Amino acid sequence: MKFLTTQVTLFLKNRPDRRNLKTLFRFLLALLVMISVFSIIFHFLMLREGQNFSYLTGFYWTLTVMSTLGFGDITFSSDAGRLFSIVVLLSGMLFLLVLFPFTFINFFYSPWMKAQEQAKVPSELPEDMSGHVILTKYGIVTEALIKKLKRFNYKYVVLVSDIAEGLLLRDKGVKVMLGSLVDPKTYQAARVTHAALVASTESDVLNTNVAFTIREMSKDVPIITTCNFAHSDDILKLAGSTHVLHLGEIMGVFLSRRANGGDACAHVVGRFDDLQIAEALVTGSSIVGKMLKETQLRQEVGVSVVGVWDRGKFLTAQPNTLISESTVLVLAGSEEQVKLYNKTYGVKSEINAPIIIIGGGRVGRATGKALAGRNIDYRIIEKDPLRIYDRETTILGDAAELEILKIAGIDSSPCVIITSHDDDTNVYLTIYCRMLRPDIQIITRSTLERNLGTMHRAGADFVMSYASMGATTILNLLQRSDILMVAEGLDLIRVKVPKQLNGKTILESSIRKETGCTVIAIKENDATEINPDPQAKLNKGAEIILIGTVEAENKFFEIYGKD
Repeated sequence: MKFLTTQVTLFLKNRPDRRNLKTLFRFLLALLVMISVFSIIFHFLMLREGQNFSYLTGFYWTLTVMSTLGFGDITFSSDAGRLFSIVVLLSGMLFLLVLFPFTFINFFYSPWMKAQEQAKVPSELPEDMSGHVILTKYGIVTEALIKKLKRFNYKYVVLVSDIAEGLLLRDKGVKVMLGSLVDPKTYQAARVTHAALVASTESDVLNTNVAFTIREMSKDVPIITTCNFAHSDDILKLAGSTHVLHLGEIMGVFLSRRANGGDACAHVVGRFDDLQIAEALVTGSSIVGKMLKETQLRQEVGVSVVGVWDRGKFLTAQPNTLISESTVLVLAGSEEQVKLYNKTYGVKSEINAPIIIIGGGRVGRATGKALAGRNIDYRIIEKDPLRIYDRETTILGDAAELEILKIAGIDSSPCVIITSHDDDTNVYLTIYCRMLRPDIQIITRSTLERNLGTMHRAGADFVMSYASMGATTILNLLQRSDILMVAEGLDLIRVKVPKQLNGKTILESSIRKETGCTVIAIKENDATEINPDPQAKLNKGAEIILIGTVEAENKFFEIYGKD
């Protein structure tokens, strides 16, 4: 009943539909008058022929003749009557069989079907909606973000300006709302004043308009906008953006951080308050060839090894885990502990060839800039002359050509970073580079999350998903966000101590054994205990910070709930 009421409301709210409905009623009224007149004429013509029929019979005769059914049970014997029958028949063929269906379909049926579709894509959120995330576009980043929002029980809505797009997304299970992105009424209907966040991932120009429109309605709601060009940053902030994200540059930093540039130092990849998470390449370090229990890292420098990366796979740290040249340690500790690790185990060595970056777009250039910040030489291979900004570090050509790769230094380079936005191209280049240099480190960008496994199978040592990186960057900025992605597929989460674990020690809780997550900090009374002792108690009301894969997190929430 509610759905029918919505359809009727939408139908009557539209001024053209109301006008069409009036036209249809006028046509039906004219048709009824015509049938009534024909029925009266029928009655008098029959009286002239000596036959007496009721007015109801006249109405019946008129309808059968106009609809061309012509049962033949009532007929005229005079020429006048037969001429009248022809007029009624032709009038029926024109008005009843041609004009009536046309008028009904165009002025009622089509608008009604449109109203039904619009009822499926609401143009307003419930009045009690609050704490939700408003998204202005459904793309690769927001698709990944929606998955994460669902995992943490955040409500969301995607704004669509086209009913067809709304129906398509609705069929995919996406929550949508119809409305123009530059109309203040849209955000009023989306309850923007009660929203937790607005994320706009459109073009820089449209993002500016969106931010400006929303800020006129709410001074407090956080607005996150993506930015493709550096000169748009200040404009977006002036328009009202709380955070302006240069996803290309962020991606470049993520990729460069993994590059083996001749150092074996720990690089911070995430933090919660005083807790830092770092990744450490160990190439050339004294701990290569040892098992974790033999390194005594926790006893000597205080950091905990919470996991290791090996050929793109994250493995939970075990005492017997063997550290190889390709191992990347995931460390948890305070700022002082990470610095002490670098002082004790950090290695600096000279590299004889630059790192190769394939792709000179925003991500490729940002990767080069980040490498330059580490004083690491690099070469960018780009086949589009318009994308060449620095001729000293850029080689014009196609990376699929062996000669171009040789000019870039593929024979001696320690690492190649593939930054193209086309996943098929990246798979091809990953296989090609692995064939040319089985021992080279290959870092690959993946645009879509679903292609991560394919990239690893193609031979990539590390893969970073643009969609997942962008989604988690936005999620990290969400008010009260309790998740931080520190690497692809590896997250930090902060949760209240589950009631099932109140009063138990970390060892007694068996969190690591049951879920795969590792407790790396306990926060209680504004004090954070980093790398707590296994005998530390999990008190009621305290917060624990966990690190684990998505699968481990899901297992944790499955066992202990999400509240």
